[in-house]
Amino acid sequence: MLNNKYILVVMPAYRAAKTLTATWEAIPHDVVDAVLLVDDASDDETVATARLLGIPTILHESNRGYGGNQKTCYNAALERNADIVVMLHPDYQYDPRLVTAMAGMIASGVYDMVIGSRILGGGALKGGMPLWKYMANRLLTAFENLLLGAKLSEFHSGFRAYSREALLSIPWQSNSDDFVFDNELLAQALINKCKVGEISVPTKYFPEASSINFPRSMRYGIGVIRVSVFGFLARIGLYRHSLFSRAA
Repeated sequence: MLNNKYILVVMPAYRAAKTLTATWEAIPHDVVDAVLLVDDASDDETVATARLLGIPTILHESNRGYGGNQKTCYNAALERNADIVVMLHPDYQYDPRLVTAMAGMIASGVYDMVIGSRILGGGALKGGMPLWKYMANRLLTAFENLLLGAKLSEFHSGFRAYSREALLSIPWQSNSDDFVFDNELLAQALINKCKVGEISVPTKYFPEASSINFPRSMRYGIGVIRVSVFGFLARIGLYRHSLFSRAA
């Protein structure tokens, strides 16, 4: 807890058995009040490992996709009255020790949302990010900053923290169930005038870390362009797509 804010870490999991223990052990449990794992019908020992570690777990009977998993995470976090929700991948690609800093930026009242940026500090390539992914990240981020009127170092990190108020103000429930969910939510936050901050985070690429292949990356890139265009139209008042309506 920070500033009397209840902090809950959600972990959207799929085939995370090999990395879950290391992720769990690195979480700052002296600050984090609760951890919740949502398993997206993994076919490995993810659930068994979570139970062994004593992590409260929600099971999907069938795979709902990365975005669908996060919807369950955030609905459950809000039901548990979390003041700050940190989304941490259980694949140990992002350093869990930085949960404290990210939650602190929300608890201070300065930011509504915080992105763990792999680009700030120049550690993405050093951490093993493939060059083609790095270049795509930079190009898409520049495009999004231009259309959405932002100045973020990256839009594509999966390490994020949200205030309760931000999650209640953004209509993420109707977002994609696929990987573009993250991008839609961030664009929604920007268009709805949420205060978005960034923190430099190291990243690690290794065989057990989750990653999407080139064809899915292409579909993701097309989705990002679509979201950015709709965001731009909403920003200039020409057309407001349902993605950018206010949450009920």
